[in-house]
Amino acid sequence: MKKFVMAALGGTLAGVVATTQIAGPLVAEESGRSANVYEQLDLFGDIFERIRAQYVEEVDESELIEAAINGMLTSLDPHSSYLSPDDATQMRVQTRGEFGGLGIEVTQEEGFVKVVSPIDGTPADEAGMEAGDFITHVDGESLLGLTLDKAVDMMRGPVGSEIVITVVREGESEPFDVSIIRDTIKLTAVRTRIEGESVVLRVTTFNDQTTPNLEAGLKEQIEAAGGLDNINGVVLDLRNNPGGLLTQAISVSDAFLDEGEIVSTRGRNVADGERFNATEGDLIEGKPMVVLINGGSASASEIVAGALQDHRRAIVVGTKSFGKGSVQTVMPLRGDGAMRLTTARYYTPSGRSIQALGVSPDIVVAQPRREPESEDEEETSVAARIRSEADLRGRLNNDSLSEDEIRQIEADREKAEKSAQLREEDYQLAYAIDILKGLSALGPEK
Repeated sequence: MKKFVMAALGGTLAGVVATTQIAGPLVAEESGRSANVYEQLDLFGDIFERIRAQYVEEVDESELIEAAINGMLTSLDPHSSYLSPDDATQMRVQTRGEFGGLGIEVTQEEGFVKVVSPIDGTPADEAGMEAGDFITHVDGESLLGLTLDKAVDMMRGPVGSEIVITVVREGESEPFDVSIIRDTIKLTAVRTRIEGESVVLRVTTFNDQTTPNLEAGLKEQIEAAGGLDNINGVVLDLRNNPGGLLTQAISVSDAFLDEGEIVSTRGRNVADGERFNATEGDLIEGKPMVVLINGGSASASEIVAGALQDHRRAIVVGTKSFGKGSVQTVMPLRGDGAMRLTTARYYTPSGRSIQALGVSPDIVVAQPRREPESEDEEETSVAARIRSEADLRGRLNNDSLSEDEIRQIEADREKAEKSAQLREEDYQLAYAIDILKGLSALGPEK
């Protein structure tokens, strides 16, 4: 014990001596930095005055200052920005789940506007926009060199008005135009349905409605199935979900976890870090889960997928997620504006940061592009479907089965045909449901 105290005391003394020896240079260096900052601010003032006095056209001084502030913030990273009073109001409306626009989440990559994901059921989704698309022009005007906020402003407009955007897409040899009619975007945060014996929870965004919608929809589907014992598991579909509120990502993860860390955030100062843990209570009482993700799954979606994956609570299926592993804090400013500033990175329970890396699925399953069948192929497939022994005239009847057994076989066949149809419509979802069927057939672990 004495050795420990002495060692600590020795370290403290050494620190005092060292500090005393370098205090002079440190003070001088800090003073020099402050002087340099003031010089830069004087330079900014000079430039502002010269623009105001000598620019070829009269400028709006408030717009000029806003542009300077926004330029300072956007130089930090793609997610930091200044929000004018109108933008701040619109952002608050969006988190409540209703706003006007096209229905796409965008970011900026090397000066280009990139689609993170289209939102289900919106004009952009119906027009065929895809995650990973690059938007180069709006109504013939180039977006290159514009800030993300300016590019978004160009895409906004009155509900019912038409916009033509030029898109560059991987796999397409030439850019192409997409015409979209702007509309009021009403987000349904969670859509639920039953596929066979599996409950599918399609989460499109993380806003104030997400957790209540998820809990209510899940309860409704379980009751429709006749109870939890009659479902084999849950597919949590987070594909093309651009994220949203951190609090909602935590509560959705918590809905399927009994304990353990969900996510941690680490800022510039260690003391500012936070850790969020699950509380007891799993809505499906340990039933198997599959989480679906793709390149349009970002931010809050990645928190949920990473938490459930690290706890081995769910099998993650699909393709690598977007890789947005940073936390933005919206800070109110004078004049009703706001500043969106990246203040932390988040980490999954195992301590991994997904920033720029994304969540890697446990099973990689790409969504194949459906090519239209030729008329000959379609006729052949129809012919193959309609010819069977049961169609032959004079066939023998099957008298070895009762009517109930025959009805059961026909019901099973109908389920199998629906599964086959789902594979045509949504291969990734069908794959996820097949996994749940397999886990259900194995039964619970002993």
